[in-house]
Amino acid sequence: MAKSKSEEKATNTADVTKEAAPAKKAPDKKVTPEKTSKAGKKSKKAITETQAKEQKAAKKSQAVVDKPKVVQKPRVIWVSKNQKAARALVENDKRYTVNEAIVLLPKLSKVKFDATAEIHISLDIDTKQADQNLRISTALPAGTGKSVKVAVITNEKEAESAKKAGADNTNAEQILIDIAKGKLDFDVLVASPDKMSELGRHAKVLGPKGLMPSPKNGTVTNNPAVIVEEIKRGRVEIKNDPTGIAHIPFGKLSFKSADLEANLRAILNAIKSNKPAGVKGIYVKSIYISSSMSPSLQLDPTEAFKSSKKS
Repeated sequence: MAKSKSEEKATNTADVTKEAAPAKKAPDKKVTPEKTSKAGKKSKKAITETQAKEQKAAKKSQAVVDKPKVVQKPRVIWVSKNQKAARALVENDKRYTVNEAIVLLPKLSKVKFDATAEIHISLDIDTKQADQNLRISTALPAGTGKSVKVAVITNEKEAESAKKAGADNTNAEQILIDIAKGKLDFDVLVASPDKMSELGRHAKVLGPKGLMPSPKNGTVTNNPAVIVEEIKRGRVEIKNDPTGIAHIPFGKLSFKSADLEANLRAILNAIKSNKPAGVKGIYVKSIYISSSMSPSLQLDPTEAFKSSKKS
């Protein structure tokens, strides 16, 4: 049945009204503010600080992501002509005997001064354990080739004997005054036990420099003259570093080969005979000798200690 014009117009008007009618909005949810306390993690200050830290961390992580990766160029090791010539004389895979190493060592030195010969011994020890650390001293038959200043703090009678033995300074009062001022004009300090109480206040000055007298290395003694004589003749201290390696000078390259060998064997004998009580099994892992600014030579530990024992 056909609609009249008036009915069609009414229907169209109703449809437009429906379309134009706005949609009903959903009721807004009430945002409840976070409860805060006067102090603690939920205080306003703590919450602000936490949010600031989170924002900072987010910025940092974003910066790391955005930062381009830097490709590092391979390191080029530059070696001088003298070093190349010296290294060519060394067989890296060979373990030298003591005699072979002593003969070859002077040929590796290319410096213009009288180089110091050194031995480096890697010990299988735990340096954190007191009973496994090595600290001894021994006299070198041919000396060290180095002049050493020795100061002695003791009573007047022993001071005279120490002076005759070669001590450079035996004025105890003046030595203590100089130490208090930070003036350490000596390489080794020897003291008698009765004077150690006076040195105790200077431990912070002497200790870090390795100058504090100690019974372990013989510098605290009732007979300073004997120790002074040993030091002047050529006495070296043998102790391991924090990595368990002992670095000991055993003369100058200007020494005769026989003298260098005698000094080297004296050090090896001292280390072998003073094995720490807490060390079990293998004691020496490796031995190397070198001179100032020269390549090193690896020794055969078994042969080195056997030959040293015989001598």
